[in-house]
Amino acid sequence: MTLKELYGKIDGDYDKAIAVLRIEKLMDKHIRRFPANTVFSDLTEAGKTMDTALIFESAHAIKGVCSNLGLVKIADKASAICEEFREGNTRGMTDSAVKEKICEIEELYKKAVAGIKEYEQTVQ
Repeated sequence: MTLKELYGKIDGDYDKAIAVLRIEKLMDKHIRRFPANTVFSDLTEAGKTMDTALIFESAHAIKGVCSNLGLVKIADKASAICEEFREGNTRGMTDSAVKEKICEIEELYKKAVAGIKEYEQTVQ
């Protein structure tokens, strides 16, 4: 599997990622590190307790990482949560709607991780 094929499999935007990282070798390096990023578990845990500060911090970090890696679906969902909890913004989502969005992010994350693991097995 090529890196471009991986991006197709995980609904990523290869062109956006290459525009940011410029070199496919860097894309490969960073996408392989993606599964080890603990910010996703931080967001999940924060969603359980509705720790608004941690939800914001985690969502903001996810938005940045995923934007740079071209994982736009995850970045967009994280951005919505981030803005929901940004200081000065009025909340528009119920807690259950926030938890639902976090679950959606978690599912997209799992799909990306599964694709990355498959990619790693085909490329040494």
